[in-house]
Amino acid sequence: MGNTLIEKIIMKNTGLKDVAPGQIVTVRPDRVMIHDIFIPFVAEKFEEMGFTKLDDPDKVVLIYDHLVPASLVEDIRHFKIGDAFAEKYGLTHVHRSDGICHQLMTEQGYAKPGNIVFGTDSHTTTYGCVGCFSTGIGYTEMASILGTGELWVRVPETIKVELEGALPDNVMAKDVILTLLGDLHSDGATYKALEFTGSGVDAMSVSSRMTISNMAVEAGAKCCLFRPDEKTCEYSKVSMEDVAWLKADPDASYERTVHYDAKDIKPVLAAPSRVDNIHKVSELEGTPIDQVFIGSCTNGRLEDLAAAAKIMGGKKVAVRTIVTPASRDIYKAALKAGYLETLSKAGCIITQPGCGLCCGRAGGILADGEKVLATNNRNFLGRMGSSKVEIFLGSPKTAACSAISGRITMP
Repeated sequence: MGNTLIEKIIMKNTGLKDVAPGQIVTVRPDRVMIHDIFIPFVAEKFEEMGFTKLDDPDKVVLIYDHLVPASLVEDIRHFKIGDAFAEKYGLTHVHRSDGICHQLMTEQGYAKPGNIVFGTDSHTTTYGCVGCFSTGIGYTEMASILGTGELWVRVPETIKVELEGALPDNVMAKDVILTLLGDLHSDGATYKALEFTGSGVDAMSVSSRMTISNMAVEAGAKCCLFRPDEKTCEYSKVSMEDVAWLKADPDASYERTVHYDAKDIKPVLAAPSRVDNIHKVSELEGTPIDQVFIGSCTNGRLEDLAAAAKIMGGKKVAVRTIVTPASRDIYKAALKAGYLETLSKAGCIITQPGCGLCCGRAGGILADGEKVLATNNRNFLGRMGSSKVEIFLGSPKTAACSAISGRITMP
């Protein structure tokens, strides 16, 4: 019996000739990521465990993104503890307001095809877009990795997701993953790997694949993987020869296969207040909204800003609209391309790169009874202000059209 993509990565890391779902193995991650929310807890647990040095400081990336700029006095404590930890233990990879951790990890080359990467955030699954086994862990696990350089994992079962054909013009990768979430539900892939294949996937940009792998965790997935191709290699600055081994065997065993014809995918929304409460945009069209948010590690990339700018060009938004690029490099590229000018002229608020409203920080929170259409990954109660705020999740195209009309609108 052959092996799936996740099994191939684990075998490469451990040196084992074969692994099977359910098997417990010890891996040595190639990188680990800690963001500003968790650094105080990681630092405390690390020293509580009795460690006095990092196993490999070069493997550790510390990123300030959730709490910048500080909106609570308590946030400063996180910065001070993080800075002290970085200085004491010799961290060489520290990013201060350069963008969202999940964007930076692949953009800056920390997470490469075939790597194993762990991070203190559930959306660490994002790096599967380049064929990297990446997943979120807690601060206790992170502290132990910092000291020992290793962690045990259970080899996950794999669900294959096939997407064949070309997506309609008004459909984006966000609609694909939301559709899958509606079919699998929020627990349908718990501790499983999602492996995406098909001509529809081959046609996607790395950014679009990032949108899908980012939200795989919303189905409970341990990771989400795409086989590297020429686009991946250009993005990650590796050669095809380096990643030739990164492919599933023809006789690999899958728990099941989910198939989609791309032409059948429609623009959809996750309605309040579950990520798997999926409805076609056409069913909700006309619903008044109070605010739109375009950004986050799900949909704050250049192609997302370009799609919004194309729709908003020469128009004016009818509701508060916040646009937050996912990284400083994306901000600069969008500025150079004229997207930010177009969005600004349309009346959008352009903010610095970071997590922003996605995690209910750094401005833009809403009040009781308000509705927001956002491009991020979660619509849980209380995530963007009051617990009586209604959050709809959709694609940048849906968000941009809705911002113009002030109501949920088909792209």
